[in-house]
Amino acid sequence: MPLVDIQLIKGVFNDEQKRTMIEKVTNAMVEVEGEAMRGVTWVRVQEIGSGEWAIGGQPLTAEAVKSMRDS
Repeated sequence: MPLVDIQLIKGVFNDEQKRTMIEKVTNAMVEVEGEAMRGVTWVRVQEIGSGEWAIGGQPLTAEAVKSMRDS
């Protein structure tokens, strides 16, 4: 039984995008191991508060991530 964790900064992705991530990750496992994997593949989306995630010692906010994505 695979368990896949996706960690995101809260406020960057909407509910629809998170559902799509879950679906696509599940489908990727099915592509590797076959349809029997669908019912036993667990995917968890864990959101970390904006500013509670850091890169290079600098807190990263949802707004900063969105501006990087949009540029």
